[in-house]
Amino acid sequence: MEINLISDTITKPTHEMLQYMFNAEVGDDVYKQDPTVIELEDTIAQIFGMEAGLFFPSGTMANQTAIKLHTQPGEQIIADKYAHVYLYEGGGASFNSGVSFSLLDGDRGMITAEQVAGAINDPEFYHNPLTSLVCVENTTNKGGGACYELDELKKIKEVCVANNLKFHLDGARIWNALIAKKQDPKAFGQLFDTISVCLSKGLGAPIGSVLLGDKATIHRALRIRKILGGGMRQVGYLAAAGLYALDNNISRLAEDHRRAKELAVVLNKLDWVAKVEPVETNILIFTLVPNLSDHVLIEKLKQKNISISSMGHGKLRMVTHLDYREVMHTYVLETLAKL
Repeated sequence: MEINLISDTITKPTHEMLQYMFNAEVGDDVYKQDPTVIELEDTIAQIFGMEAGLFFPSGTMANQTAIKLHTQPGEQIIADKYAHVYLYEGGGASFNSGVSFSLLDGDRGMITAEQVAGAINDPEFYHNPLTSLVCVENTTNKGGGACYELDELKKIKEVCVANNLKFHLDGARIWNALIAKKQDPKAFGQLFDTISVCLSKGLGAPIGSVLLGDKATIHRALRIRKILGGGMRQVGYLAAAGLYALDNNISRLAEDHRRAKELAVVLNKLDWVAKVEPVETNILIFTLVPNLSDHVLIEKLKQKNISISSMGHGKLRMVTHLDYREVMHTYVLETLAKL
């Protein structure tokens, strides 16, 4: 029994999802003639109360398109130092859009309105880059699956409006946040100029993200997606997986959250664990006591058929997901306790 806790991206479609994909009605999406893609885009836009959506092969491409939409070369983005758009998108913001970052030292990947206000460059002082965009990530990846409070996001929005800044949400794991905090997705739709939502992490689809915004913005995004090579043909087979996931895999995210919290309880009792970050959703980050090697622990667990990942700087990560079943969970809890 191989148990993979490296990421929630490693899930495979269930038989039921594959059957749903197999039966999809498709067309040529480059010509916007794929009915299943259109249904997925419209469905997610309605969930968040936004005007339109556009299907992308990856969350990275959706985020990079949003950055391109909201900035001009030479301008600057405000984001947390752990932000996925900064750390894990291959330097795409500089490559694709020619922009730089003002990085903030947030709390577990989350920034505050006060921090944002303090990071905005004077638009009249032309020696500094012009600040044009604020990006937040919810839940935070390297921050350990932490979830923003809506009140703080509203305050950041007020700062953005007052300073003529655009506001983008990297919602790679927004579904986890919605379940954990019992929040209304339409509340997010009211705050952000664009939102990217992922279908291939907690929801178990094999591929795909949708970028949300108003109709004019998404029409512009269509051209950028084309330039980036994201135009796909009979992609309704993949969009169907997203539709199936929306209907079947959202409420069950609570199980992933429960299991991550139970793993944290066990880790907190072990004398070789120095610290376990607070667990809100399906990501658990912990560090070992000094002089104990991350690689040694990873190897010991691998010998027990359990795979986890290192995030560098002493941080180890476990991520619970759709394919991590209760029988596996029991085995991991017992193995950790005995290690």
